[in-house]
Amino acid sequence: MRITLIQEEIEWGNKERNLSHFGAIAEAHYGKTDLLVLPEMFSTGFCVNQPELAESTDGEALQAVKRWAAQGNYAVAGSIMAQVGDKFYNRGFFCQPDGTIGFADKRHLFIGDEKRHFSPGDTHLDVTFKGVTFRMLICYDLRFPVWSRNKGGNSYDVLIYVANWPKDRIDAWDILTQARAIENQAYLIGVNAVGRDTYNIYHNGHSVLLDPRGKTLVQFEDDETAAKTGQINIEKLRQIRERFPFQASADDFEILL
Repeated sequence: MRITLIQEEIEWGNKERNLSHFGAIAEAHYGKTDLLVLPEMFSTGFCVNQPELAESTDGEALQAVKRWAAQGNYAVAGSIMAQVGDKFYNRGFFCQPDGTIGFADKRHLFIGDEKRHFSPGDTHLDVTFKGVTFRMLICYDLRFPVWSRNKGGNSYDVLIYVANWPKDRIDAWDILTQARAIENQAYLIGVNAVGRDTYNIYHNGHSVLLDPRGKTLVQFEDDETAAKTGQINIEKLRQIRERFPFQASADDFEILL
């Protein structure tokens, strides 16, 4: 399966420009990939102090995503600012070419305005596409291994994190993405943004595609803006899990919400 990671600068609060910019990249990959992964809040940037930018799940950002998926014959994953009634969410999505779209909201809200303005999620987004099962998580969720855990060793094959992870904590991103891949015996996709946000915080990328042993298949340099495609091999993943059945020794646990 071909996976395309898009590491780009998001123009904070400019939905029209962001949809146009990411749309051009999406169109350039029509028929050339199986999954396109966008950074966190790709249509607005991490403008959690501007909840008026949020939209419904029928809004223009997801209408664009559905169009790209249908016309490109690939799936699209990412997150948007969503509003339901008087509540706001950092909403992850996984959209398939036939228009089927799954949602789950970011569980761990970051300290400050996101936690102040947004509500946390309480479910996982696990989606099977082309025989591969994906789990979709968002940014700060990376720091919490229990929420990411591949319980039983076969809940998912690929773990996705979309992010606006800052440069001054990028060492943690590099280490934790590798750790999550290894401990869950899963491929890992981590897509981060670049550029400066409304809080004057700088993001420098380091997006990656890792194999189940934490080895790098696709990587990005500091501040690089690009779309890069790598391959995952689910049969190889199954062979690794069969040869090294580490999850059989895993401790059982229960998540209390």
